Amino acid sequence: MEATQVSTYNLSSLLENSAQQYADRDAVVLGETRLTYAAVDSFANMVANLLVSRGIQPGDKVALSCPNLPYFSVVYYGILKAGATVVPLNVLLKGREVAYHLQDSDAKAYFCFQGTPDLPMATEGYAGFGEAPDCEHFFVITADLAAPSPIEGTETMAQAMGGQPAEFTSVETDEDDTAVILYTSGTTGQPKGAELRHRNMRDNALLGESLFGADAGNPDTYLCVLPLFHSFGQTVIQNGAFAYGGTVVMLPRFEAQAALGLMLQEKVTFFAGVPTMYWGLLGALEEGVDVASIAANLRVAAAGGSALPVEVHKDFEKRFGVTILEGYGLSETSPVASFSPHGQPPRVGSIGVPVPGVEMMLLKPESWEQIDGAGPDAVGEIAIKGHNIMKGYYDRPEATAEAIRDGWFRSGDLARKDEDGWYYIVDRSKDMIIRGGFNVYPREIEEVLMTHPDVSLAAVIGVPHESHGEEIKAFVILNDGATVTPEQIVGWSKEQLAAYKYPRVVQVVDSLPMTATGKILKRELA
Repeated sequence: MEATQVSTYNLSSLLENSAQQYADRDAVVLGETRLTYAAVDSFANMVANLLVSRGIQPGDKVALSCPNLPYFSVVYYGILKAGATVVPLNVLLKGREVAYHLQDSDAKAYFCFQGTPDLPMATEGYAGFGEAPDCEHFFVITADLAAPSPIEGTETMAQAMGGQPAEFTSVETDEDDTAVILYTSGTTGQPKGAELRHRNMRDNALLGESLFGADAGNPDTYLCVLPLFHSFGQTVIQNGAFAYGGTVVMLPRFEAQAALGLMLQEKVTFFAGVPTMYWGLLGALEEGVDVASIAANLRVAAAGGSALPVEVHKDFEKRFGVTILEGYGLSETSPVASFSPHGQPPRVGSIGVPVPGVEMMLLKPESWEQIDGAGPDAVGEIAIKGHNIMKGYYDRPEATAEAIRDGWFRSGDLARKDEDGWYYIVDRSKDMIIRGGFNVYPREIEEVLMTHPDVSLAAVIGVPHESHGEEIKAFVILNDGATVTPEQIVGWSKEQLAAYKYPRVVQVVDSLPMTATGKILKRELA
């Protein structure tokens, strides 16, 4: 059964259509909390009314920091209903990082969950003044709706929503209007905001039928362990489920035992995760885990974010009886660009073929010329074209022009393809590190390390790690006379950077290998 076509280009129609047709179905589940589609839609309407009452206009940017909780979906769709743009932020970001994102996106309002790091700094450092003067409205999302704000002088989301009507007519948007800005880092400079249109996000979510056999008449139950602020969880889990009347079972933080328990308890049929999550599930299969019952319900297992080890692929299929479908995408591609076709035997190690409506090709290095042929020797940089390609990087026309030409987006990833058109990632042309499914960009870390009073120069690389795929290692040259230890630098970095970014390993060196032009040769470090 095909999902009903959206009546408007506004991405919020994914929620509204399901609320109209499946009002009493569970939309989101968290522990004992179960919210129906009608309830999520009503709460989102209250958020939209709140924003409009505070002067938020269509096209304004509204930031959101929230873990995998029902509040995320409520606020996300409420922002969209108001015609504004959602700016989801990683909940692990530190104060200086949040300040940058609010300023760079020109956010007018900010919803921040009470458990977000550096929450007290939110009102002192950048809400309404300071580094982000345009961000005039700050709402603290509290776990207990009756609780007062943990910060004196601020209001909670629940307080602000008090008295707001539960009805709202969503703002009509054009398909090319920006729905979401997802922040992603390049190999140089600060993170950039990828502007994703309503049609980019909507069409990617509606791939659920062709990629996974989604059926609104027989809806899936999705386990949401991927963070919703990330494009993978946001599109494949949240928006994909809402497009087809599915149920999203939320787990705020991935823990293998808890995930297995929810898969059994909620009869989960759809699991998507990064390779380390599959590795964790297999490692948690102790005696007494009812694998047979979990496997009997599980219909789809999808993986992305980084390469899935062959042994994990084989072991999971052996234990759960489900073949993991691998795919590929980026924040700039909404995110899905290719996937192992549903109903066809997957090819282990392959990211599949371009999804419907999307083209891919391989480019010669530092050129827009296409590579001809297939096979292991025809390696090139992946370029992507289709309904999923971002509008561009927010307020960065030069970076946009560098990344997109004639509708084709350069991924920065090197791959090959076989004679049947299946793609295989070979390497990354950029220095990006993927740690546990999160993109980590060395230069950002290097720049922070070099603010340490004892550090003269730093180079950061990724090194192999059994469970995280890659770990972050920093090589540092100290200032003359400095006595700081590697352990102290690690501890300092932990206070400056999000948990997934700071280097776990620091090595003090006397020099770094460099080219004649002064570029550090990171391959030699590796």
